[in-house]
Amino acid sequence: MTTNSMKEESVSLEDLAVQDKPDGPVAAAILAGGFGAFMLGLFTILAEASAGFKALTTLNEGVGGLSGKAVFTVIVWLAAWAGLHFALRTKHFDVSRALVIALVLVAIGVVTTIPPVFVMFAPAG
Repeated sequence: MTTNSMKEESVSLEDLAVQDKPDGPVAAAILAGGFGAFMLGLFTILAEASAGFKALTTLNEGVGGLSGKAVFTVIVWLAAWAGLHFALRTKHFDVSRALVIALVLVAIGVVTTIPPVFVMFAPAG
């Protein structure tokens, strides 16, 4: 019976001709998602605090203010994604750091869309 023995070899990326790509575009997408969630919460608070902003966000009477908040949030999210992608496209960015930042922004965004929270910003009366 014969035995095959394998030698462990250390292979580098240069040896494999694999190009290392920057993590910036990935981080940009993650950060933009967190920013979009944060902005939905901010738009919710602004609509509750300001009658003028609430009227501005009512794009469809049947849907009410949610129609504008959703549309404005998507526009801001896409703009943030494009801007961050442009800024980070050639840079290395710690993706785990981007994830932590995004999760904090998402948490703030979610909390600020809960009715007991956003009604605290309603005018007294």
